[in-house]
Amino acid sequence: MKRTETKSRPPKSRRPRGPRPPLPGEPSREELLARIVRVDHAGEFGAQQIYAGQLAVLGDTEAGPVIKHMAEQEDAHLAAFEEELVARRVRPSALIPFWRVAGYALGVGTALMGRRAAMACTVAVEEAIVEHYEQQAAALEGDADNAELKAKIERFCAEEEEHRDIGIEHEAEKTVGYRLLYSAINRGSKAAIWVATRV
Repeated sequence: MKRTETKSRPPKSRRPRGPRPPLPGEPSREELLARIVRVDHAGEFGAQQIYAGQLAVLGDTEAGPVIKHMAEQEDAHLAAFEEELVARRVRPSALIPFWRVAGYALGVGTALMGRRAAMACTVAVEEAIVEHYEQQAAALEGDADNAELKAKIERFCAEEEEHRDIGIEHEAEKTVGYRLLYSAINRGSKAAIWVATRV
């Protein structure tokens, strides 16, 4: 029986890693980066306002130092994205005045419900932000020109995860009606992210 020789196939050439070109209907790379910076600036501004509202109510309680720690990190995040706006010449979200009022009201409202409800708000908001940051980091994978921005997003994502964990450690899940409160705030945060990306 005659054996047939199989020819060895040459190894497939791997395409250099880097950002892929946009598909039809997708934003250009420049617009994608502008959206990333715009929405992150808006998100950090909103988070800053939430913690400011919570501190107005709970600042002098035992929860005060914990909330203040998270607020200070959000201040640093916001300052970083304000620098990105200027450096990249990206306009901020047109809804910043709305986020100022809505964020502060959410912070005050949940704090008036008690320490646990304030922490439940933190868990719901931060989980939405963490998911969003992870998607952004994945979108920037292999983009050498924006490696610094990706590193910044990953660092801030880790700090937002820390905030979520702090909320859980401080009994967020023991809030009366936790699942309902969590769901409303988490969905609202995701909707706000979607809007701020585009407006």
